[in-house]
Amino acid sequence: MARLNYWLTNILRWFDSEAGSDHLDTSSRSFNMVRVLPFIALHLACLLAFFTSVSTFAVMFAIGFFVVRMFAITGFYHRYFSHKTFKTSRKAQFVFAILGASAAQRGPLWWAAHHRHHHQHSDDPEDLHSPHQGGFWWSHAGWFTCDAGFAMDQRRIRDWLRFPELRFINRFDSLIPAAFAVLIYLLGEALAVWAPGLGTNGFQLLVWGFFVSTVFLFHATVSINSLSHVWGKRRFATDDDSRNNFWLALVTLGEGWHNNHHRWPRSVRQGFRWYEIDVTWYGLWLLSKLGIIWDLNPIPAHIQEETRELDNLRRKRK
Repeated sequence: MARLNYWLTNILRWFDSEAGSDHLDTSSRSFNMVRVLPFIALHLACLLAFFTSVSTFAVMFAIGFFVVRMFAITGFYHRYFSHKTFKTSRKAQFVFAILGASAAQRGPLWWAAHHRHHHQHSDDPEDLHSPHQGGFWWSHAGWFTCDAGFAMDQRRIRDWLRFPELRFINRFDSLIPAAFAVLIYLLGEALAVWAPGLGTNGFQLLVWGFFVSTVFLFHATVSINSLSHVWGKRRFATDDDSRNNFWLALVTLGEGWHNNHHRWPRSVRQGFRWYEIDVTWYGLWLLSKLGIIWDLNPIPAHIQEETRELDNLRRKRK
């Protein structure tokens, strides 16, 4: 009976993340097969690409959907919900919370709670996804498959709990990517009728535009957990092993300037020098000019000066 209850509770959590939360072992780092079956199925669904044709439209849609959702993750899940580096309206925060949730990376409150914990314990034994504590694969995806990763410490996101719409998105986070998947399939079917020259259909667009795009998005995002703490350069002598990496910054729209971020996480901009490409910052700057967001936290003058001094010292050593 206990085993049956375990299975039923974890299956229910696919749809309601708060199901059985009173009995969740928040310290367990054991692989929870039942809980992560949808995550595994999402990866396996990408293999359907071998059974469907491919079109330029489907690939471009997948790339576009990747970029839009990556911006929602980096700009809002990370820089807004986790660090509050700017302000916005309740409507805008709701819209970008929906877009972020469509990436199938859980809800904005769960995401922010875990990220705030990471900054407090970065690369120490309590850091759930440090490559220096659990190895590369654990930091990349393993932490996501255990009850400790599934749990959310509400004490870390009390500032967001007053918004019932955010609590709803966070609790029923799987509904949003599921709804987007249905809409993408319907779009593909509609285009097959209205614009057959595009060479797409519902099945093809679902596979490329949602499954493939979402899996690539997940692994790009979590590469900051795994790769950005072992691969790259350290400008600042932070207490962790965070690093700056140009290539990861390109893939993640600016998140690869991770050592910069750990030096001053309150800045809305993570590329501290003009040549450090930070696409998320450019997008947020544009939103500020449109009046959608405001009060963007700048890089403080003393951090800018420290950055220049360290760069000059590094050049002299060469």
